[in-house]
Amino acid sequence: MKRRHILKTLGAGTIGVGIAPKIFGEASTAYLPGTDEALKDYINKIKNLDAPHKDDVQIHYNLHEIFESTVMRLRRLQRLVGHGNFGILNFNDGLVYARNYPSVGNFTKQELHFMETIFYEDSQRYGYLGPKPLKEITDQVVKKDVIKIPRSGNYLYKERSVEIFEAIKKELGDEVLLTSGIRSVMKQFLLFLNKVHNSDGNLSLASRSLAPPGYSFHGNGDFDVGQTGYGKLNFTVHFTETEVYKRLTEMGYLKLRYPEDNRLGVRYEPWHIKINTDV
Repeated sequence: MKRRHILKTLGAGTIGVGIAPKIFGEASTAYLPGTDEALKDYINKIKNLDAPHKDDVQIHYNLHEIFESTVMRLRRLQRLVGHGNFGILNFNDGLVYARNYPSVGNFTKQELHFMETIFYEDSQRYGYLGPKPLKEITDQVVKKDVIKIPRSGNYLYKERSVEIFEAIKKELGDEVLLTSGIRSVMKQFLLFLNKVHNSDGNLSLASRSLAPPGYSFHGNGDFDVGQTGYGKLNFTVHFTETEVYKRLTEMGYLKLRYPEDNRLGVRYEPWHIKINTDV
């Protein structure tokens, strides 16, 4: 089901507040650091990524109730299918599960409009400047193309992603672990909107550490690794102090998607393994 079909199903004028033009609390132009002053401001935001900044873009106050109900429903859906399976759950399949299980409940027209607008809105409006590898909200993870990695709770795409991970495991053994694999559109929705929710509706703040749905390369091959026993520090710059990071650098596997000096509006991610090096 493509975007135009979702629009047709929901009806163009079904929501009184007009979700599409009012998704953001304030107008914003493309967030491009084109001047020295803008670049300085940009660098400050990335260095202080979890702090709110004066020109950050917020979810419009009229949409807070819809936003809240959408996040809660996505959380219930993840509990229903399990964290591992949620990573490869496609958008349409998620809607079916929600409709068929009262513990989750059917997504409302307002919630679907909200999710669609988040997906198709140009993320430059609130600061994320990276490319968008997944073009449709209904882009799918094909189950025959993926494999679950034992003791990780994550899936990887067969062939290229699995080959690289297995090569890393062969060299580093139990020192290294897969911390995040495939993320379907539905999974990225929950990760991103959870971050927005925990940031009081701040889209810009969330996008500095998490790609919006459609923009994550976890959807088509990239994955994250960490040092065994390092916990949440694996997702901080402290990962660069680990033996796993040093060995991966020596082996040439850290062709980073988000290097330290990137201009994509997102933090440095030394743990992120880039699979498709052409994009």
